[in-house]
Amino acid sequence: MAKKPSFTCQACGAAHSKWSGRCEACGAWNSIVEEKPLSAGPASKTLGGRRGTPVMLTDLATEEAPPPRARSGVEEFDRVLGGGLVPASAILVGGDPGIGKSTLLLQAAASFARNGLKCIYVSGEEASAQVRMRAARLGLTDAPVRLAAETNLRDILTTLEAEKPDLAVIDSIQTMWADNVESAPGSVAQVRAASHELTSFAKRHGVSVVLVGHVTKDGQIAGPRVVEHMVDTVLYFEGERGHQFRILRAVKNRFGPADEIGVFEMTGGGLAEVANPSALFLSEREKPAPGSVVFAGIEGTRPVLVELQALVAPSSLAQPRRSVLGWDSGRLAMILAVLEARVGIPFAGLDVYLNVAGGMKISEPAADLAVAAALLSAREDVGVPPETVVFGEISLSGALRPVAQAENRLKEAQKLGFTTAIAPAGSKFGEGSGMQVRTMDDLVSFVGEVFGAG
Repeated sequence: MAKKPSFTCQACGAAHSKWSGRCEACGAWNSIVEEKPLSAGPASKTLGGRRGTPVMLTDLATEEAPPPRARSGVEEFDRVLGGGLVPASAILVGGDPGIGKSTLLLQAAASFARNGLKCIYVSGEEASAQVRMRAARLGLTDAPVRLAAETNLRDILTTLEAEKPDLAVIDSIQTMWADNVESAPGSVAQVRAASHELTSFAKRHGVSVVLVGHVTKDGQIAGPRVVEHMVDTVLYFEGERGHQFRILRAVKNRFGPADEIGVFEMTGGGLAEVANPSALFLSEREKPAPGSVVFAGIEGTRPVLVELQALVAPSSLAQPRRSVLGWDSGRLAMILAVLEARVGIPFAGLDVYLNVAGGMKISEPAADLAVAAALLSAREDVGVPPETVVFGEISLSGALRPVAQAENRLKEAQKLGFTTAIAPAGSKFGEGSGMQVRTMDDLVSFVGEVFGAG
């Protein structure tokens, strides 16, 4: 039975059963084109030879060792990858314009090349001479990395097949152009086709491919979301332009832990890795003041200490401001509601500002108690002792819930000179932490013991 033709919008990627002049999903005109399906092969054969033949899971040889990971020597980069570069893997790296994606990958490619890997850096946005100028500024002129400036996907795949490199960096996927797709470079169809071809090439030939992706205004990688499903690892390069810190975060990783982070510092000679990010984030901490609280968090497998800063001021507006940097604004609204409903401390008529110092972004709920402490400290104008760290999750009933890896949080805090911790009751702290731990059952007892009210 013949397969029905499918039609896809080149602007948004929506699928349609028939052609029409206007896409109902995004409203674009003349953007729907027919996608020809792959022809079915003979029934008696399998595509891909041995690779496409089904094999019983119980028949796999258990004595086969997994392929060794290639380490670059840049510990922060290897940490985010899960311990090193896996052969035949596809990696997608996204980030804001000018954040340092090309610099990071050029430095990583140079490190891999110095360790014996054959690396090719393909730039679709710059000429080879421009890439060489950046390499000279970073001190990488002696690295045996091959450079190429090309946007035609067919030429790139032909070159990679002839060169047989161990690592290929494609900068960027939005500039690649497949001549079998009738749309402009950067469109949804082109990005999807180029990503599929490069990912398939990586699996077939055992080449590790790193794709650089642009991001949209809301911080997501531009193009169809299916690109993130194709690749093995998705990394986001984050950072505020006003800070020198840069954070490489693993959003998806088939070969290692997700949410792992690597911390870098932007310098005149490129990106320098930060071995102890907690000390770096707290290095600019001013004299402790009301509204300042140190939170002991966990990013991936690494404990990280950051400073939370809160400011509460009278508002002249009918609806007070709620401004948040580095944390979820919805979570802040929940904490304010719990404080008013369960503890009886209102924030009506008050502007609330919350900031995570150093440009760090926190997503774990263990920061609830530290945020509540910063808000109460700013509202009551009472400072939290400077040698204290705070962590814990707040439920809607006002109870404090224990969080994971409490022992690692305490060890990191003790390493940096903190002596006291405030945490929920029931947390597993282990033995010999060497810190004084004050445990609280609920938010009422926390407010009463720390701020003398409740």
